[in-house]
Amino acid sequence: MEKSVNMEKLVAHCKNMGIIFPGSEIYGGLANSWDYGPVGVELKNNIRTMWWKKFVQESENTQGLDSAILMNPKVWEASGHLASFTDPLMDCKECRTRHRADKLIDIFSKNSVNVDLMDNIEMEKYIIQNKIPCPKCGKSNFTPIRQFNLMFETNRGVTKESSSIIYLRPETAQGEFVNFLNVQRSLRLKIPFGIAQVGKAFRNEITPGNFTFRTIEFEQMEHQWFCKKGTDEEFYEFYKQLSMDFLSGLGIPKTKLRYKDHDKLAHYAKSACDVQYKFMMGWDEINGIHNRTDYDLSRHQQFSGKSMEYLDPISNEKFIPYIIEASYGLDRIVLAILDNAYNVETLEDGSEREILKINSEIAPYKVAVLPLIKKNHSEKAKQIYSLLCKRFRAIYDDTGSIGKRYRREDAIGTPFCLTIDDNTLSNDTVTIRERDTMQQVTLKIDEVKNYIEDKMQF
Repeated sequence: MEKSVNMEKLVAHCKNMGIIFPGSEIYGGLANSWDYGPVGVELKNNIRTMWWKKFVQESENTQGLDSAILMNPKVWEASGHLASFTDPLMDCKECRTRHRADKLIDIFSKNSVNVDLMDNIEMEKYIIQNKIPCPKCGKSNFTPIRQFNLMFETNRGVTKESSSIIYLRPETAQGEFVNFLNVQRSLRLKIPFGIAQVGKAFRNEITPGNFTFRTIEFEQMEHQWFCKKGTDEEFYEFYKQLSMDFLSGLGIPKTKLRYKDHDKLAHYAKSACDVQYKFMMGWDEINGIHNRTDYDLSRHQQFSGKSMEYLDPISNEKFIPYIIEASYGLDRIVLAILDNAYNVETLEDGSEREILKINSEIAPYKVAVLPLIKKNHSEKAKQIYSLLCKRFRAIYDDTGSIGKRYRREDAIGTPFCLTIDDNTLSNDTVTIRERDTMQQVTLKIDEVKNYIEDKMQF
């Protein structure tokens, strides 16, 4: 039997098990910042690798990129970020905390009100009429809405002058847009083709973040597909389906995923849709698919004075491609995986076990090697560990009773536990325990690798 869990319990579990730690904790922390621990970084790496495999390795015509975090400030002028990249914020006059107006309405209405269709005046009116309380103090006494720019400013050089201002990128996409022709020409690519990259982005978030859902520093996995006008909607629908397939392939149940079309389109978009996951706190976005038209390349052509046109080698036609974007928040996907996988089970004997039922392909560690008695079996166990870690990400543990070690591995999602005992020393057999069923089988040492590979379906 499974017990219901809440976000506070998941946060505590992640800290205790080395998955995610509060950022700068010994100094009192920094709001909306988190550090990935030894277990969490393995999980994050595995998801990133799976995404790259799906969108680059298995794609017929997609190439990778790693663009700079710091870019010429004119990039952000051309993209529209300097003028319009803002959040509608209100301050509580009682406790002086700051909140996003749209999120106050979402929480109060339980997402029954479509905030996308409301302007600032309508949001203020709704909050006042419904006496929406401050999440911190419970009072309903807010300032008017102010638009707060999310761009992180910094200065280049030794003096702090307006001419030296540059920005930490708020998204990775612009690096792909400005390098469109560099990538196309260097590899002689023909339209349609894609550019993909994974990298850090930064936003000056003030509002509460629901663990790692909304942070000031985060990682994006973005794929931009460059195509000819007229084929754009076909590719838009293709990437909607590919996004759903990728997320469900990570082990997220389709019942916890849904499409949410944008009711109010961004200035650059012809079509836009989110894939949302049903978190403990409700439905929210983990992936966005957008038909960005030719807006981005046209704007960069206008502001840079450099042509962004593609020359079709067959028809000799010149045109600015349309862009279909599939953007993924890696940290949000990690959170969705943890949210879905974390359970507290009551066993037949009345005891409890915490377990992460993570898809074995993205599990932080694939196998744990456990000597039954440290002084008797550790030498053989380390030999076996040395062999297995050449093929799998493995973990070695010889501390505590075997039962406690099983529980620790369950709690971090390790699919298989390998126990070395006297039989291993006498006849080269080991016991393998599976996480989800807790069933055990006995195998020869030289059968272990194939057994795990078959179970994981590599």
